[in-house]
Amino acid sequence: MNTLNDNLSRAEGYLSRFRDGGVMNHIDGESVPAASGKTFETLSPVDLKPLASVARGDAGDIDRAVAAADKAFKTWSKTPGKERRAILIRVAEAIEARAEEIAFTECLDTGQALRFMEKAAIRGAANFRFFADKAPGAEDGQALRNANQMNVTSRRPLGPVGVITPWNTPFMLSTWKIAPALASGCTVVHKPAEFSPMTAKLLVEIAEEAGLPKGVLNLVNGFGEDAGKALTEHPAIKAIAFVGESRTGQMIMAQAAPTLKRFHFELGGKNPVIVFDDADLERAVDAASFMIYSLNGERCTSSSRLLVQDSIYEDFTRRVAEVANNIKVGHPLDPDTVVGPLIHPEHEEKVLSYFAKAREEGATIAAGGEKVGEEGCFVRPTLFTEATNDMTVAQEEIFGPVLTAIPFKNEDEALRLANDTQYGLSAYLWTNDLNRAIRMTDELEAGMMWVNSENVRHLPAPFGGVKASGIGRDGGDWSFDFYMETVNVAFPRQVHQVPKLG
Repeated sequence: MNTLNDNLSRAEGYLSRFRDGGVMNHIDGESVPAASGKTFETLSPVDLKPLASVARGDAGDIDRAVAAADKAFKTWSKTPGKERRAILIRVAEAIEARAEEIAFTECLDTGQALRFMEKAAIRGAANFRFFADKAPGAEDGQALRNANQMNVTSRRPLGPVGVITPWNTPFMLSTWKIAPALASGCTVVHKPAEFSPMTAKLLVEIAEEAGLPKGVLNLVNGFGEDAGKALTEHPAIKAIAFVGESRTGQMIMAQAAPTLKRFHFELGGKNPVIVFDDADLERAVDAASFMIYSLNGERCTSSSRLLVQDSIYEDFTRRVAEVANNIKVGHPLDPDTVVGPLIHPEHEEKVLSYFAKAREEGATIAAGGEKVGEEGCFVRPTLFTEATNDMTVAQEEIFGPVLTAIPFKNEDEALRLANDTQYGLSAYLWTNDLNRAIRMTDELEAGMMWVNSENVRHLPAPFGGVKASGIGRDGGDWSFDFYMETVNVAFPRQVHQVPKLG
């Protein structure tokens, strides 16, 4: 494995093009600056130095991108699914060929550790392959018959859609939205998060070099208040797929209401991992630690609330604290690093603010609870113990390597605590009692649940949350239900009496 110095040298080669030419928008097959000429800087969370200047798009750039997507939709939507499949498979192969470039770029733009980001491109390629294979049958439906009628259903691509992606694992999450949209026959205008814009540019270039027609995938960088707002309000955009904060989802819904857009929202979470005393405790410790301390804790499905039966609470939290204290915090391109710097100084300030809040409300900091070093956005993996579910750190999404541990007495209390939050994205249950697992999963308010497991994704399965955690489902055919419109044609099976009026 390469050393940190080796990786830094290779990364500099990949980043040189962005340092020299900036991160441009990409509209109708062309790399273009913002029409206004405005730019902003994307920072390295390692040392807060600028990585590159980024085109700051606004409503004018969105108009151009939507016009390109609308024009391309007329041919892309009519391209046979078999041909779309072949193109998207080539995109997957091209992603795999540039996996290191994607990983290194993402590490420096987001602060995520290489041990996790080196898999991000491979997962992105897997998303393209999975949905590519579904493209030939995307329009298929059902034949529904009764004595008088035969109804034939089919699906049609919606049209140009907007995709707004977050700054945590941005490449993989972009492919998770964009691949099914393209496979269905839709065209896309992509607005990536302003904190992590670099790999979005790589994706559109890779896709077009692999044969994706120009205008099918367009990229406009910018901020939510200008580029994002213009995209969500645009009358020619038929749907918005958004991953991000619940409050931002509320704003997008309000902005897009006059145009009656379709939405898919993957929003915040305060996900419980529930550990009963009959569980395999060693595996549960590993899983609970992995789901909060990997990816810097900056993931929507992180297990940020640890609910542990009181009979094992002291021992279990002690073992989690040992894990947290042994995690290496360091440069994201160091192969030994587990937790890198948080994405941006604004986010670091938010995460650090919860440490004082936890102390004020009476929680104990059993591990971490402090910034690491003076440079960059490094925060030590943290565990709060002696917490109650009404504390701020148990109710608000911190989105960092911060875990809040709460004891419970019995099954009823565990269920009450788990559901006592505005969110409902995911939940993790550890028990060897099958009947208990069935009872609990029947009552947990979460869109996704894993029993005796961390988050292990299965692409055909639905992905999404309930309550304030989202609207709709991704994955498998659920993605096509979002990006396509179902239509029905009725044929008479026999002559019937038509009512006469007048």
